[in-house]
Amino acid sequence: MSIFPTKILLATDGSSEARLALTTAADMAKSTNSELHVAYVFPTAVQRPFPNPITSRPREVLEHELEEAMKQAQQFLDQQVERVKEEGVSVAEAHLVRGRPDREVVHLSEEIGAGLIIMGSRGLGGVRRALMGSVSDSVVRHAHCPVLIVRE
Repeated sequence: MSIFPTKILLATDGSSEARLALTTAADMAKSTNSELHVAYVFPTAVQRPFPNPITSRPREVLEHELEEAMKQAQQFLDQQVERVKEEGVSVAEAHLVRGRPDREVVHLSEEIGAGLIIMGSRGLGGVRRALMGSVSDSVVRHAHCPVLIVRE
């Protein structure tokens, strides 16, 4: 049994920290001969119990907007995969999922059997983090495997 992971999950969101995490994940996958998976979680909006009649739009319009947003999310994920390839590493699989980013990253890491999750930290200030929490903090607390948080 090796101490090195056989599967690495890179969770990305396009931030500058996520770009550093991408480079780190590519380097680590290359040096440990690990399989690299890249994930982007399309965050779902918080649902209100009662729609606002002034801002409510027809269902067809909302579905079209969601479809367009998912196409853009897929294009973003494809760009991230290309960046990994530019680092000289192949991507085993790209994952586009919808939901709460922290929960989805943890769930996906379990689903693929990741031995390591790598992600960036946006570096929220202490007060803001205490009030809102952060995706990276939540992933660290709930992940079944080690998590590497990359900071600028």
